[in-house]
Amino acid sequence: MAYGRKITGGKYKKFSKKKKYSLPGIPRKAKLGKTKTKTLRGMGGNIKTILLSSDFANVLDKKTKKTKKVKIKNVLETPANKFLARQNILIKSAIIETELGKAKITNRPGQEGHINAVLLNE
Repeated sequence: MAYGRKITGGKYKKFSKKKKYSLPGIPRKAKLGKTKTKTLRGMGGNIKTILLSSDFANVLDKKTKKTKKVKIKNVLETPANKFLARQNILIKSAIIETELGKAKITNRPGQEGHINAVLLNE
């Protein structure tokens, strides 16, 4: 049979290479430390603020329904990967120790430029 054809005579479809827009971005993990942010240009000229490191979080207390900006003391655990807690990396669903008590991060700090958390009842 001719090259590039199936035994039945049908054509094989050509492989398409990866396009720039379909490639994944660089994983950016926010660390515990002095607050540092960076602005990036996204698709269509949109501006995205990413968080490189931070030591403050906006913590919501469900009982009083009030939010406070609180200093983060330590990262206690991360369900995604236990090694990230040892490196004090702030990711979604990480349990952090704050001045008000334990809190759970509810947003993605590496992509949003700030940290939101909910106070855990103990």
